[in-house]
Parts: sequence; structure tokens; C-alpha cells
Amino acid sequence: MSINVTGTIERKGLGPGTWAIVTEEGETYELYQGAPDELLKSGVKAKIKGEVRDDVMTFAMIGPVLEVKSFKVVD
Repeated sequence: MSINVTGTIERKGLGPGTWAIVTEEGETYELYQGAPDELLKSGVKAKIKGEVRDDVMTFAMIGPVLEVKSFKVVD
């Protein structure tokens, strides 16, 4: 399922550690492996267009897994 989300990037310390985006509505999406390095910085606000991956399980299990297709850093 393709979605667009806007939120803040956070590094979560669960399991071996993982990156997530917390939306303005408070929803958390775990970023799928291979997300662009420019995006993986705590505190970055971004708009992400991506695909929710129902076929993936993770150690952190903090929310749906979001594969980033494109993104834009916002102020």
C-alpha cells in the first residue's frame, strides 16, 4: 500500500536500533532498510512517499514498516 506521511525522523533504541518516522498525528513507521543516508538523522522533518511492507518482520516491531520511495526534507 502506497502512502504519504509527514513527520520527524527518530532513532529508536529497540533491538539493534532502528530508524523511524513519527507523524504529526503520532503514528510511528519503522523505516525499511536501505533508506537514504540523507534522511537518517534524528530530528529531521520530512515528507515521505513510500510503500507499507506487510511482507517484512523486524526485531524492533515499533509499527508498520515503510519502504521509502522518495522524500523531501521540510522546515
